[in-house]
Amino acid sequence: MESYIAIDWGSTHLRAWLYRSGECVDSLQLPYGVSRLVEHSPREIFDKYVAPWRRQEEMPVVMAGMIGSDAGWQPVPYLACPVLLHELSSQLYAVAENVWIVPGLKTARNVMRGEETQLLGAMQLSPAACYVMPGTHSKWVQVNGGAVKGFETAMTGELHYMLMNHSLIGKGLPEQRDDSAAFAAGLQSGLESPALINKLFEARAARVLGDLPPEAVSEWLSGLLIGAEVSTLRGDTTKVTLVGGESLCHRYRQACTAAGIQVSDIAGDTAFQQGIRSLLDARR
Repeated sequence: MESYIAIDWGSTHLRAWLYRSGECVDSLQLPYGVSRLVEHSPREIFDKYVAPWRRQEEMPVVMAGMIGSDAGWQPVPYLACPVLLHELSSQLYAVAENVWIVPGLKTARNVMRGEETQLLGAMQLSPAACYVMPGTHSKWVQVNGGAVKGFETAMTGELHYMLMNHSLIGKGLPEQRDDSAAFAAGLQSGLESPALINKLFEARAARVLGDLPPEAVSEWLSGLLIGAEVSTLRGDTTKVTLVGGESLCHRYRQACTAAGIQVSDIAGDTAFQQGIRSLLDARR
């Protein structure tokens, strides 16, 4: 597909890319995720910011993420795992002329939206049996023969945010700074003892007792939570491919390496763009 629009529309942001002749010629990043639309509908935001790209040509648009949830443009049914990802192209959900939403995936106890498009691209660019997708809600995805067999979700990023901003752990702290030693210490604690119910308070106790600098609480807590996630969800996994942003992938690489897991990685945006291209190519 030579000319098209790819949209990653999540809870907090809308990101869009305009492709012409196979090259990205323009992009948008707007604070209009589905949880921040206020008085506007998704269609109104689309018409105001994205539709101008289509004035000269009604090129196809493929959207992925929370835009397909009950808080988005239109609730799009989940596809039940196991599912072959190359079948996504035939399951795109039309919401307007030449405008589609990618369906999410589900298991008996789990759901994802947006990551399935990254997975499709990652599988083509970097085939693997296990993908780890760090983020607000991290995903550990098992793949076999091009099919997503199942996945687990860890609310690691959201839990870190809530504890730092809405709990006693983060109350009254100075501005936080990078601290690799604090992160490593928290990571080791999380890897060795992933049961967090009696570990979380140590983030406060260590600071109060003078064992942890007040400016490094966030780093220690990040290490603890990521370490606990890796220790809990790895199972018998010995090799993973990380899909995500550089900063988070660096932290997860450190955690996986410490746990004896071989790691490779691919940028989340690269995987997403490849996924969108392949979906459109399959519909030609």
